[in-house]
Amino acid sequence: MDIRIRKASPLQVKTACLVIGIYEKGFSELIYKELDQLLGGLLHKARRSGEFTGRKGEQILFQPAGQLPAERVLLVGLGPKAEGSLDGIRLAAGSAMQVLTSKKFGQAAFALPLCAVRQSDWADRVQATAEGALLAGYRYDRFLGDKAKEARKLPQTLTLLIESNHDKQACESALDRAQKLCRAVITARDLVNAPGNVKSPAYLAEQAQAAADQCSLKCKILGQKELTKAGCGALLGVAQGSVREPQMILLEHQGGQKGQAPVVLVGKGVVFDAGGISLKPAEKMDEMKMDMAGGAAVIGTLFAAALLELPINLVGIVPAVENLPSGTAYRPGDILTSLSGQTIEVLNTDAEGRLILADALTYAKRYEPRMVIDLATLTGACIIALGHHATAVLGNDQKLVDALLNAGKESGERLWQLPLWDDYDQQIKSDVADVKNTGGRPAGTITAAAFLKKFAGDFDWAHLDIAGTAWRDQDQPYIPKGGTGVGVRLLVAFLQDLAGSVK
Repeated sequence: MDIRIRKASPLQVKTACLVIGIYEKGFSELIYKELDQLLGGLLHKARRSGEFTGRKGEQILFQPAGQLPAERVLLVGLGPKAEGSLDGIRLAAGSAMQVLTSKKFGQAAFALPLCAVRQSDWADRVQATAEGALLAGYRYDRFLGDKAKEARKLPQTLTLLIESNHDKQACESALDRAQKLCRAVITARDLVNAPGNVKSPAYLAEQAQAAADQCSLKCKILGQKELTKAGCGALLGVAQGSVREPQMILLEHQGGQKGQAPVVLVGKGVVFDAGGISLKPAEKMDEMKMDMAGGAAVIGTLFAAALLELPINLVGIVPAVENLPSGTAYRPGDILTSLSGQTIEVLNTDAEGRLILADALTYAKRYEPRMVIDLATLTGACIIALGHHATAVLGNDQKLVDALLNAGKESGERLWQLPLWDDYDQQIKSDVADVKNTGGRPAGTITAAAFLKKFAGDFDWAHLDIAGTAWRDQDQPYIPKGGTGVGVRLLVAFLQDLAGSVK
């Protein structure tokens, strides 16, 4: 899909479909009055009848019948202007793309960058529009036949309209950033959506290496031999039920000063999770191919950091395993010795993500990190608490948590903080080991984080539970059904703020 920047008045642009955003109670602005005149009063009639009022998510498609150069005009509601945001622009662009695709329009012009958003400039709005359009256009079609692929055609050309050539260079740069960022998000989505028969730990490692080969990333893979030698007993315990050997993926982006302490990102990489001996129910077990979404987010973020040349040193660690029941699988009641030397009583083999993260967090200490952030589809309890609308964040450093919360607002990948009081440690206290791997049903998301805290006590650390946000059962405006790629845009926004880079 070719995306271009153009200075032009929206009502004078020749295109198959002109996309215009409008806030509630914004109909009195000059452009909408002119549009209504050219449409013969149809916009006024639609507003008066309640068919279109500018509410967020509303759409209405007009046929100008030769009164405008555009063959169609698609109006997209943005909601109250006081609540306008860059994510509102992304959502509008995404919903517009769904219409454009369903109607098989070959080209379109987006006037969405003209919609004012507080504390934003033209470049910000161009980037948000491009992100919404590019991410909405994604589908995982690797295993579809040619006929099915051809049935869904994206527009070949999108034009993003701005008012002044003075801003064009900044907008071109913003478009370039959006394309690179979306390329990384799509990489993460593809990894999450890949089926279990394809996605072994070795496959995940190969894809990480392939991403590194496309940019300046360094990639190193530790196999079973190296992990055994290192003493990663918790990770190896989870992996022993599968014939597919575990891997630990190590990625490095050197964008900061030499010797500068890196930010370390750790992502859970369970390529398929049947629950082990503590077998999951059959219903929706097929979705457990997405249990490596944290790892996908880390690979995607490192890829984005390299493409965007972020001025920061960054390390990604992805412990990759498969959790299956077998004659060699670890059992409830087993005691594992982690890389840190701490012993872990296994009460439930389906609480495996925290075990592999424990060894990965310990491994992170080798990099003498500035801070560590882990991402994981860790607990079903997180879905009960927050649904599919927000990621849970917990940590031992409030400044780090606050910075992530702010990045969530910037990116539209919202976070909600849960407490991590010492009181919860009592739930994971074991009688026969240093810690047990589950604290039972109460506060399940929090006790999982409390478990991880025991392996991250030496550095500033935050934990993101993406169990509810990594996968969608239904299409959203710019998040199609399936793997969402959540975490990539969030972390890039966080890292940009941390590095003080100009967006």
